[in-house]
Amino acid sequence: MLATYEGGCHCGQVRFRVQGDLDRVSVCNCSICTMKGIIHMEVSRERFELLRGDDALSTYTFGTGVAKHTFCRHCGIHSFYTPRSRPDGFSVNVRCLEGVDLGSLHPSLFDGQHWEEFMAARQAAGNR
Repeated sequence: MLATYEGGCHCGQVRFRVQGDLDRVSVCNCSICTMKGIIHMEVSRERFELLRGDDALSTYTFGTGVAKHTFCRHCGIHSFYTPRSRPDGFSVNVRCLEGVDLGSLHPSLFDGQHWEEFMAARQAAGNR
């Protein structure tokens, strides 16, 4: 169910509002997502609003450079980023949203260790 949430980084420099569905969250087994411990909620750009902190964000890229791994340069928290799988939107780290019961979530697996094969199968099945 689509709902509105607010969240941000640990130090409060970065704040955002997002409309998303906690029934459609995922975890990724790629090296960076595993190390960061992200629970992903993908949203369109229209459903994401950066309230403050654009000047506090830094970006890390690697590999193809499509994914823009943004994080607060003050506290280091990765509260959202532009994923390679959806460069026209955002992946919000559900752990950075206020009032979410993490124990009630049932994330699916995004197989980032086999990104190309996983995305091909996902597109063939008609999923975005």
